[in-house]
Amino acid sequence: MTTRIQPFFDERTYTLTYVVYDDDSKDAVVIDPVLDYEPGASAMWTESADQAIEFLQEHDLNLHYILETHAHADHLSGAQHIKKHFPDAKLGIGARITDVQKLFRKVFNLPEDFPTDGQQFDLLLEEGDTLEAGTLAIETLFTPGHTPACASYLVDDAVFTGDALFMPDFGTGRCDFPGGSSADLYDSVTQKLYTLPDNVRTFVGHDYQPGGREVAFQATIAEQKEKNVQLPAHLPREEFIARRDTRDATLAAPRLLLQSLQVNIDAGALPEADDNDKSYLRIPVNVFRPKTMDKKTLVLEEA
Repeated sequence: MTTRIQPFFDERTYTLTYVVYDDDSKDAVVIDPVLDYEPGASAMWTESADQAIEFLQEHDLNLHYILETHAHADHLSGAQHIKKHFPDAKLGIGARITDVQKLFRKVFNLPEDFPTDGQQFDLLLEEGDTLEAGTLAIETLFTPGHTPACASYLVDDAVFTGDALFMPDFGTGRCDFPGGSSADLYDSVTQKLYTLPDNVRTFVGHDYQPGGREVAFQATIAEQKEKNVQLPAHLPREEFIARRDTRDATLAAPRLLLQSLQVNIDAGALPEADDNDKSYLRIPVNVFRPKTMDKKTLVLEEA
């Protein structure tokens, strides 16, 4: 078996989508696909997801699963668009997505019959669950902190960390969304990810290209433990919590937070059309107002 990883980088949201596949058996999974969205015109298109679809088709791959590391706050999921082209592929996410659904049903004042039991997804993955995608085995690791429902996926010597870990020169995901916890993130990284063998490669969910460097998406566990600017292995728990919480207090809300979360907790499904054949997103006012509106203190948005 030859496991290969093909990344696709969305420059608009700094998101990495991955096609993981066996070059011999042609078995494949997709992790964190993107649906393109421009908020000014509320326009949607499928360029990012189509790149993954075209790769799958060109290489004659058999797509078994579409996996989400969490309900993303910075982009709409392209999972439903990919399922249209690969209807047998199952959509999976960490089982604690139900906690996030309950939180954000209230935020968006969604109808009482909006399901919060995760039934919109084909698979709710528990800690330690292993999916068999033909010759590929994908182990689920719960890594909450950025959200309460974050999961990482271990495939051979590669772990897909979503927003738990970014590249070492950028650090970790933020923890100030409802249900997020810097204490949980510290435990997830140090007790789950950093206990993996040093040669395991981390594949990150975003790359914000600090200093304008070229896109990067993988680093070994050893490199993360030694060089991660926000969470090196030796950093005490309370110090990380203080640093992470302080930084989070300066961050603006992600540009697409309100649009993406209401779609992503519904497995990437767009709202049903009204009687005029148009779908509408709910945008509450000032729900996520930053603690300070001084533009000088607000720094680059992070997912």
